[in-house]
Amino acid sequence: MHPVLTLVIQRLALGFLLLIAASVLIFVGTEILPGDVAQAVLGQNATEQALANMRAQMGLDQPAYIRYLQWLGGAVQGDFGVALSNRQDIATSIGRRLGNTMFLASVAAAISVPLAIFLGLLAVRYRDRWPDKLISGITLTSISLPEFLLGYIIMYVFAVKLGWFPSVSTINDTMSLGQKLHAVALPAMVLTLVVLAHMMRMTRAAILNVMQSAYIETAELKGLRRFTIIARHAMPNSIAPIVNVVMLNLAYLVVGVVVIEVVFVYPGMGQYLVDHVSKRDVPVVQACGLIFASVYIGLNLVADIVSILSNPRLRHPK
Repeated sequence: MHPVLTLVIQRLALGFLLLIAASVLIFVGTEILPGDVAQAVLGQNATEQALANMRAQMGLDQPAYIRYLQWLGGAVQGDFGVALSNRQDIATSIGRRLGNTMFLASVAAAISVPLAIFLGLLAVRYRDRWPDKLISGITLTSISLPEFLLGYIIMYVFAVKLGWFPSVSTINDTMSLGQKLHAVALPAMVLTLVVLAHMMRMTRAAILNVMQSAYIETAELKGLRRFTIIARHAMPNSIAPIVNVVMLNLAYLVVGVVVIEVVFVYPGMGQYLVDHVSKRDVPVVQACGLIFASVYIGLNLVADIVSILSNPRLRHPK
Protein backbone atom coordinates (compact mmCIF):
# COMPACT_ATOMS: atom_id res chain seq x y z
CA MET A 1 0.00 0.00 0.00
CA HIS A 2 1.23 3.50 -0.85
CA PRO A 3 2.70 5.32 2.22
CA VAL A 4 0.39 8.32 1.70
CA LEU A 5 -2.73 6.12 1.69
CA THR A 6 -1.51 4.30 4.79
CA LEU A 7 -0.96 7.53 6.68
CA VAL A 8 -4.36 8.92 5.63
CA ILE A 9 -6.13 5.76 6.82
CA GLN A 10 -4.22 5.93 10.12
CA ARG A 11 -5.24 9.57 10.62
CA LEU A 12 -8.90 8.77 9.85
CA ALA A 13 -8.87 5.87 12.30
CA LEU A 14 -7.24 8.06 14.95
CA GLY A 15 -9.85 10.77 14.35
CA PHE A 16 -12.65 8.23 14.80
CA LEU A 17 -11.15 6.99 18.08
CA LEU A 18 -10.71 10.58 19.31
CA LEU A 19 -14.35 11.32 18.53
CA ILE A 20 -15.49 8.23 20.46
CA ALA A 21 -13.27 9.25 23.38
CA ALA A 22 -14.68 12.79 23.25
CA SER A 23 -18.25 11.45 23.31
CA VAL A 24 -17.42 9.35 26.38
CA LEU A 25 -15.91 12.35 28.17
CA ILE A 26 -18.92 14.52 27.31
CA PHE A 27 -21.37 11.91 28.56
CA VAL A 28 -19.41 11.19 31.74
CA GLY A 29 -18.92 14.90 32.39
CA THR A 30 -22.64 15.58 32.25
CA GLU A 31 -23.40 12.47 34.29
CA ILE A 32 -21.24 13.54 37.25
CA LEU A 33 -22.77 17.00 37.45
CA PRO A 34 -24.40 17.57 40.84
CA GLY A 35 -28.15 17.68 41.15
CA ASP A 36 -31.10 15.71 39.83
CA VAL A 37 -32.29 16.38 36.28
CA ALA A 38 -35.81 15.16 37.06
CA GLN A 39 -35.92 17.47 40.07
CA ALA A 40 -34.75 20.38 37.94
CA VAL A 41 -37.51 19.71 35.40
CA LEU A 42 -40.40 19.18 37.84
CA GLY A 43 -39.34 21.62 40.54
CA GLN A 44 -38.74 21.29 44.28
CA ASN A 45 -42.38 20.51 45.09
CA ALA A 46 -42.56 17.35 42.96
CA THR A 47 -43.57 14.13 44.69
CA GLU A 48 -41.34 11.07 44.79
CA GLN A 49 -43.71 9.21 42.48
CA ALA A 50 -43.63 12.05 39.94
CA LEU A 51 -39.84 12.11 40.11
CA ALA A 52 -39.66 8.35 39.62
CA ASN A 53 -41.99 8.54 36.62
CA MET A 54 -39.94 11.34 35.11
CA ARG A 55 -36.67 9.41 35.58
CA ALA A 56 -38.23 6.37 33.91
CA GLN A 57 -39.54 8.52 31.04
CA MET A 58 -36.08 10.03 30.52
CA GLY A 59 -34.37 6.64 30.84
CA LEU A 60 -32.45 7.68 33.95
CA ASP A 61 -33.39 4.43 35.67
CA GLN A 62 -31.22 2.46 33.23
CA PRO A 63 -27.47 1.78 33.66
CA ALA A 64 -25.15 4.54 32.45
CA TYR A 65 -23.56 2.46 29.67
CA ILE A 66 -26.99 1.64 28.22
CA ARG A 67 -27.93 5.31 28.20
CA TYR A 68 -24.60 6.19 26.59
CA LEU A 69 -25.04 3.68 23.78
CA GLN A 70 -28.62 4.85 23.20
CA TRP A 71 -27.52 8.49 23.14
CA LEU A 72 -24.57 7.80 20.79
CA GLY A 73 -26.74 5.66 18.50
CA GLY A 74 -29.30 8.46 18.26
CA ALA A 75 -26.60 11.08 17.68
CA VAL A 76 -25.13 9.07 14.80
CA GLN A 77 -28.59 9.15 13.18
CA GLY A 78 -29.01 12.87 13.88
CA ASP A 79 -31.45 12.32 16.75
CA PHE A 80 -30.41 14.17 19.92
CA GLY A 81 -33.79 13.90 21.61
CA VAL A 82 -35.77 16.86 22.94
CA ALA A 83 -34.69 19.72 25.18
CA LEU A 84 -35.82 19.36 28.78
CA SER A 85 -36.55 23.07 29.18
CA ASN A 86 -38.93 23.59 26.24
CA ARG A 87 -39.50 20.08 24.80
CA GLN A 88 -38.31 21.20 21.37
CA ASP A 89 -36.43 18.87 19.06
CA ILE A 90 -32.71 19.47 19.70
CA ALA A 91 -31.56 18.55 16.19
CA THR A 92 -33.94 21.09 14.63
CA SER A 93 -32.89 23.85 17.03
CA ILE A 94 -29.21 23.06 16.58
CA GLY A 95 -29.57 23.02 12.79
CA ARG A 96 -30.66 26.67 12.78
CA ARG A 97 -28.08 27.73 15.37
CA LEU A 98 -25.23 25.83 13.74
CA GLY A 99 -26.04 27.48 10.42
CA ASN A 100 -25.77 30.90 12.07
CA THR A 101 -22.46 30.01 13.73
CA MET A 102 -21.04 28.66 10.47
CA PHE A 103 -22.09 31.86 8.69
CA LEU A 104 -20.32 34.03 11.26
CA ALA A 105 -17.23 31.79 11.21
CA SER A 106 -17.19 31.82 7.38
CA VAL A 107 -17.29 35.62 7.27
CA ALA A 108 -14.47 35.87 9.79
CA ALA A 109 -12.43 33.20 7.95
CA ALA A 110 -12.94 34.89 4.57
CA ILE A 111 -11.38 38.03 6.03
CA SER A 112 -8.74 36.65 8.38
CA VAL A 113 -7.15 33.84 6.33
CA PRO A 114 -6.11 35.82 3.21
CA LEU A 115 -5.26 38.85 5.36
CA ALA A 116 -3.05 36.77 7.66
CA ILE A 117 -1.20 35.17 4.74
CA PHE A 118 -0.71 38.54 3.04
CA LEU A 119 0.55 40.16 6.25
CA GLY A 120 2.85 37.19 6.84
CA LEU A 121 4.33 37.59 3.36
CA LEU A 122 4.68 41.33 3.90
CA ALA A 123 6.40 40.80 7.26
CA VAL A 124 8.91 38.43 5.63
CA ARG A 125 9.51 40.86 2.77
CA TYR A 126 10.34 43.65 5.24
CA ARG A 127 11.85 41.46 7.95
CA ASP A 128 13.13 43.39 10.99
CA ARG A 129 12.12 46.69 9.39
CA TRP A 130 9.31 48.98 10.49
CA PRO A 131 6.49 47.25 8.49
CA ASP A 132 7.38 43.91 10.11
CA LYS A 133 7.51 45.46 13.58
CA LEU A 134 4.27 47.41 13.06
CA ILE A 135 2.36 44.34 11.83
CA SER A 136 3.68 42.19 14.68
CA GLY A 137 2.93 44.86 17.27
CA ILE A 138 -0.66 45.45 16.20
CA THR A 139 -1.54 41.76 15.84
CA LEU A 140 0.08 40.75 19.12
CA THR A 141 -1.73 43.57 20.92
CA SER A 142 -5.07 42.36 19.57
CA ILE A 143 -4.46 38.77 20.63
CA SER A 144 -3.28 39.85 24.09
CA LEU A 145 -6.64 41.43 24.95
CA PRO A 146 -9.39 39.15 26.32
CA GLU A 147 -12.07 38.44 23.73
CA PHE A 148 -14.90 39.96 25.73
CA LEU A 149 -12.91 43.14 26.37
CA LEU A 150 -12.01 43.47 22.70
CA GLY A 151 -15.66 42.89 21.83
CA TYR A 152 -16.91 45.59 24.19
CA ILE A 153 -14.28 48.06 22.95
CA ILE A 154 -15.26 47.52 19.32
CA MET A 155 -18.94 47.66 20.23
CA TYR A 156 -18.44 50.97 22.05
CA VAL A 157 -16.49 52.55 19.19
CA PHE A 158 -18.41 51.33 16.13
CA ALA A 159 -21.92 50.85 17.56
CA VAL A 160 -22.29 53.36 20.39
CA LYS A 161 -20.06 56.26 19.34
CA LEU A 162 -20.07 56.02 15.54
CA GLY A 163 -23.36 54.15 15.08
CA TRP A 164 -22.10 52.32 11.99
CA PHE A 165 -23.20 48.83 13.07
CA PRO A 166 -25.79 47.38 15.49
CA SER A 167 -24.57 46.39 18.95
CA VAL A 168 -26.87 43.34 18.96
CA SER A 169 -26.07 41.01 16.06
CA THR A 170 -29.37 39.35 15.22
CA ILE A 171 -29.97 37.60 11.91
CA ASN A 172 -32.89 35.63 10.47
CA ASP A 173 -33.87 33.88 7.26
CA THR A 174 -35.80 36.88 5.92
CA MET A 175 -32.67 39.07 5.76
CA SER A 176 -30.65 39.50 2.58
CA LEU A 177 -26.94 38.64 2.44
CA GLY A 178 -26.01 42.31 2.70
CA GLN A 179 -28.20 42.78 5.78
CA LYS A 180 -26.67 39.70 7.40
CA LEU A 181 -23.14 40.89 6.69
CA HIS A 182 -23.98 44.28 8.20
CA ALA A 183 -25.44 42.59 11.29
CA VAL A 184 -22.41 40.34 11.91
CA ALA A 185 -19.77 42.95 11.08
CA LEU A 186 -18.72 43.57 14.69
CA PRO A 187 -18.45 39.95 15.92
CA ALA A 188 -16.68 39.04 12.67
CA MET A 189 -14.25 41.90 13.26
CA VAL A 190 -13.49 40.67 16.78
CA LEU A 191 -12.98 37.08 15.63
CA THR A 192 -10.70 38.27 12.83
CA LEU A 193 -8.51 40.19 15.25
CA VAL A 194 -8.40 37.24 17.65
CA VAL A 195 -7.16 34.66 15.11
CA LEU A 196 -5.20 36.96 12.82
CA ALA A 197 -2.04 37.22 14.93
CA HIS A 198 -1.55 33.48 15.35
CA MET A 199 -1.96 32.73 11.65
CA MET A 200 0.21 35.67 10.61
CA ARG A 201 3.05 34.75 12.99
CA MET A 202 3.01 31.10 11.90
CA THR A 203 3.01 32.11 8.22
CA ARG A 204 5.96 34.40 8.85
CA ALA A 205 7.90 31.74 10.81
CA ALA A 206 7.24 28.98 8.24
CA ILE A 207 8.35 31.11 5.30
CA LEU A 208 11.45 32.38 7.12
CA ASN A 209 12.42 28.77 7.84
CA VAL A 210 12.20 27.90 4.14
CA MET A 211 14.11 31.07 3.19
CA GLN A 212 17.25 29.51 4.67
CA SER A 213 17.25 26.78 1.99
CA ALA A 214 19.86 26.53 -0.74
CA TYR A 215 17.41 26.81 -3.62
CA ILE A 216 16.28 30.19 -2.25
CA GLU A 217 19.88 31.41 -2.43
CA THR A 218 20.02 30.15 -6.02
CA ALA A 219 16.87 32.11 -6.88
CA GLU A 220 18.38 35.22 -5.31
CA LEU A 221 21.59 34.78 -7.34
CA LYS A 222 19.47 34.64 -10.50
CA GLY A 223 18.32 38.16 -9.73
CA LEU A 224 14.65 37.41 -8.99
CA ARG A 225 12.74 39.98 -6.98
CA ARG A 226 12.50 39.19 -3.28
CA PHE A 227 8.71 39.19 -3.15
CA THR A 228 8.62 36.88 -6.19
CA ILE A 229 10.98 34.47 -4.42
CA ILE A 230 8.83 34.54 -1.29
CA ALA A 231 5.50 34.11 -3.08
CA ARG A 232 6.50 31.59 -5.78
CA HIS A 233 9.30 29.56 -4.18
CA ALA A 234 9.13 29.84 -0.36
CA MET A 235 5.35 29.98 0.11
CA PRO A 236 4.46 26.68 -1.66
CA ASN A 237 7.03 24.79 0.42
CA SER A 238 5.69 26.31 3.64
CA ILE A 239 2.12 25.20 3.02
CA ALA A 240 2.01 22.33 5.55
CA PRO A 241 2.55 24.34 8.78
CA ILE A 242 0.44 27.19 7.40
CA VAL A 243 -2.48 24.86 6.65
CA ASN A 244 -2.17 23.38 10.14
CA VAL A 245 -2.43 26.74 11.87
CA VAL A 246 -5.22 27.90 9.55
CA MET A 247 -7.28 24.79 10.30
CA LEU A 248 -6.70 25.16 14.03
CA ASN A 249 -7.93 28.73 13.89
CA LEU A 250 -10.91 27.78 11.73
CA ALA A 251 -11.79 25.22 14.38
CA TYR A 252 -11.52 27.95 16.97
CA LEU A 253 -13.84 30.17 14.93
CA VAL A 254 -16.55 27.51 15.23
CA VAL A 255 -15.80 26.03 18.66
CA GLY A 256 -14.45 29.05 20.50
CA VAL A 257 -17.11 31.49 19.37
CA VAL A 258 -19.13 31.12 22.60
CA VAL A 259 -17.87 34.28 24.30
CA ILE A 260 -18.33 36.45 21.20
CA GLU A 261 -21.86 35.17 20.63
CA VAL A 262 -22.80 35.96 24.21
CA VAL A 263 -21.28 39.46 24.03
CA PHE A 264 -23.17 40.34 20.83
CA VAL A 265 -26.29 38.25 21.67
CA TYR A 266 -25.79 36.36 18.42
CA PRO A 267 -28.23 33.45 17.84
CA GLY A 268 -25.60 30.78 17.28
CA MET A 269 -24.46 27.55 18.88
CA GLY A 270 -22.51 29.30 21.63
CA GLN A 271 -25.48 31.35 22.79
CA TYR A 272 -27.70 28.26 22.57
CA LEU A 273 -25.27 26.27 24.72
CA VAL A 274 -24.95 28.98 27.38
CA ASP A 275 -28.72 29.42 27.59
CA HIS A 276 -29.27 25.72 28.26
CA VAL A 277 -26.31 25.29 30.61
CA SER A 278 -28.00 27.78 32.93
CA LYS A 279 -31.16 25.65 32.74
CA ARG A 280 -29.20 22.42 33.34
CA ASP A 281 -30.56 21.03 30.09
CA VAL A 282 -28.24 18.03 29.86
CA PRO A 283 -29.33 16.66 26.43
CA VAL A 284 -28.67 20.04 24.80
CA VAL A 285 -25.26 20.34 26.50
CA GLN A 286 -24.32 16.85 25.34
CA ALA A 287 -25.43 17.54 21.77
CA CYS A 288 -23.57 20.85 21.55
CA GLY A 289 -20.44 19.33 23.07
CA LEU A 290 -20.46 16.45 20.58
CA ILE A 291 -20.94 18.77 17.61
CA PHE A 292 -18.15 21.09 18.76
CA ALA A 293 -15.84 18.09 19.25
CA SER A 294 -16.73 16.73 15.81
CA VAL A 295 -15.96 20.06 14.12
CA TYR A 296 -12.66 20.45 15.96
CA ILE A 297 -11.48 16.90 15.28
CA GLY A 298 -12.69 17.04 11.66
CA LEU A 299 -10.80 20.23 10.84
CA ASN A 300 -7.66 18.88 12.49
CA LEU A 301 -8.00 15.74 10.36
CA VAL A 302 -8.20 17.90 7.25
CA ALA A 303 -5.04 19.73 8.33
CA ASP A 304 -3.21 16.43 8.91
CA ILE A 305 -4.27 15.01 5.55
CA VAL A 306 -3.30 18.18 3.67
CA SER A 307 0.10 18.11 5.40
CA ILE A 308 0.59 14.51 4.30
CA LEU A 309 -0.45 15.20 0.72
CA SER A 310 1.77 18.30 0.51
CA ASN A 311 4.88 16.35 1.55
CA PRO A 312 6.75 15.43 -1.67
CA ARG A 313 8.88 12.81 0.14
CA LEU A 314 5.72 10.89 0.97
CA ARG A 315 4.06 11.38 -2.42
CA HIS A 316 7.16 10.25 -4.31
CA PRO A 317 9.03 7.74 -2.12
CA LYS A 318 12.32 6.43 -3.45
